[in-house]
Amino acid sequence: MVLPTVALVGRPNVGKSTLFNRIAEERISIVEDTPGVTRDRIYTHAEWLGKQFNLIDTGGITLEEHDLNQEIRSQAEIAIEEADVIVLVVDARVGVTAADEVVAQILFSAHKPIVVAVNKADNLEQRQDIYEFYALGLGDPYPVSGVHGTGMGDLLDQVIQSFPRETLIAEDDSLKFSFIGRPNVGKSSLVNAILGEQRVIVSNQEGTTRDSIDTKFIDQDDGQVYTMIDTAGIRKRGKVYENTEKYSVMRALKAVDRCDVVVLVLDGAQGLREQDKRVAGYAHEAGRGVIIAVNKWDAVEYKDHKTMQEFTDYLRQELQYLSYAPIIFVSALKKQRLRQIVELVRAINENQNRRIQSALLNEMLLKATAIAPAPTVKHKRLRVYYVTQVAVQPPTFVVFVNDPEIFHFSYERFLTNQLREMFDFTGTPIRLIARQRK
Repeated sequence: MVLPTVALVGRPNVGKSTLFNRIAEERISIVEDTPGVTRDRIYTHAEWLGKQFNLIDTGGITLEEHDLNQEIRSQAEIAIEEADVIVLVVDARVGVTAADEVVAQILFSAHKPIVVAVNKADNLEQRQDIYEFYALGLGDPYPVSGVHGTGMGDLLDQVIQSFPRETLIAEDDSLKFSFIGRPNVGKSSLVNAILGEQRVIVSNQEGTTRDSIDTKFIDQDDGQVYTMIDTAGIRKRGKVYENTEKYSVMRALKAVDRCDVVVLVLDGAQGLREQDKRVAGYAHEAGRGVIIAVNKWDAVEYKDHKTMQEFTDYLRQELQYLSYAPIIFVSALKKQRLRQIVELVRAINENQNRRIQSALLNEMLLKATAIAPAPTVKHKRLRVYYVTQVAVQPPTFVVFVNDPEIFHFSYERFLTNQLREMFDFTGTPIRLIARQRK
């Protein structure tokens, strides 16, 4: 299911991040006990009245040394291109500014629904004094307070009413996998190399591919139908001061939602960057199977027999939360080890859908508790009674205990590792849910 995308746009200091946190209900970052889960607070899943959507905060505009209007213009253009609904955030205390008018002029010509959120309307007088914002020409302004949460219901009601109507997409039995990563790491080149023909545009210029492109093919060995999703980079329009590279996350969101397995593509010559970690973190949180493909390995200079292992150790250290993801070193240009991608996609999809009988799970639990008895937390002994699988994609298990509050993350990690040792869950995250036995 492809979720609609809502982008928050506005000049600095209007409270976009506060609204972002309020709408997201603080469900923003990945909760992990290991280092390396580094993600900007720029995107998240959100929900209102049963409607789920992706929420984007287009923050990061700076006033120093650059032309403010150009910065705001680039932000608004990114939002226009990527979002299904745009929320223009303005400041009730300041009123309409020239910067607000710049954004409004850009958004006015967009064929996208726009909702005006008049933030910082913290008291009744400010909530009533919003009529000047009609001058922006973008419809009814909605007074809200990101700090206190007032007015959020009316705003979100209008946002979800503005979602595009869902179109019926014919279901198919193809196994879908997407290539995600920073611009210019070779995603399109990998698609072409796997297909053996030019099916999508390939260029060394960043951001050549503007939209996600689906390409189907049939594997001659097993007869499986695959759909490859090549995610787009971000096109730079003119002189853009904002680092638009981080907005490739917007398209990665939609691609991850649509696929079964994610192939995170890294540039072997450039190494790992913060943007790679952010995109990888979203795939992990979404519960998709993950493959880490280090592309352009042929371009790495001064390689020896230790280089590949050293790079693997480096990635394991930096991406500890993806310890389950296989790492492969490929070259789209030289067509090296490309077959491994398809083989791993098939194997990981099987692991994503693997179901384990409860009898085997509880046999594993007995062995695990014999190796490491449940700990005592806050002077109370954790008792683990039973475990059963409740879902796939990703494999999800409910662990029945005497008190979920003392089910410490370290013991959860231990049980997860025991599951991986006994059963093949290579390439897929595992989720454990602690429930109190009734």
